[in-house]
Amino acid sequence: MTKNSICFSFILILAILFPGTTNSQQPAFKAIAFYTTTVEKDHVDFARDVLKYFSYLSAKDHFQIDSTTQWENMTDDLLKNYQLVIWVNEFPHNDMQREAFRKYMDQGGAWLGFHVSGYNDKDTHWPWFVDFLGGAVFYNNNWPPLRARLIVDDRNHPVAKHVPASFISPINEWYQWKPSPRLNKDVHVIVSLDSSNYPLGKKDIIRNGDLPVVWTNTKYKMLYMNMGHGDLVMSDSTQNRMIEDAVLWLGKKK
Repeated sequence: MTKNSICFSFILILAILFPGTTNSQQPAFKAIAFYTTTVEKDHVDFARDVLKYFSYLSAKDHFQIDSTTQWENMTDDLLKNYQLVIWVNEFPHNDMQREAFRKYMDQGGAWLGFHVSGYNDKDTHWPWFVDFLGGAVFYNNNWPPLRARLIVDDRNHPVAKHVPASFISPINEWYQWKPSPRLNKDVHVIVSLDSSNYPLGKKDIIRNGDLPVVWTNTKYKMLYMNMGHGDLVMSDSTQNRMIEDAVLWLGKKK
């Protein structure tokens, strides 16, 4: 047997026993995370931590994650390359970016938004996005950021299948919405703030009311997560697993 045939035979054996070692594995899906470094420090801290976590997940779960601070690149040509768009700590402010995102979602794209990415009020002037969130408009928040007990509304949902019926979420600034997205027939609430947390806050206090923290508008492939304020959000393995399952559900969902 020649030297070349011995080498070929060895490579063939490796390919049979370890197929991933001889061919680059195609990513299960491609995601892009938009973020910014020019907002309040607590939101920048969260971006740093969650992007690091996404990098870890991409290797573990075999998907591709790109990230950018260039929101002006939110165009049709860019978005068509990705199965999942993530807004980490900001949202688009001009009509071109907004229209590109609307078209992307209407054509079957997927979105994951954290905390301030869902913020809207009388000054944002984006009615489509309000409908996209299930009619939810920012109403108030607690201050300072605090831990909170969360209740899982649907433990059968793929996003919540690895978390207990309730758990303590790390320090976060919690947003309340009016009207509650739960009132929208197309909204499916997955996790809510437990009312036992009330009154929540010291300077700005949430005293009562419904407060969903993770939900999806079932008309779209989307998920909003209220978490995203500060450098402790990513410190809990239970919550991190829910974020992982959210990414996988959105990225792989047909």
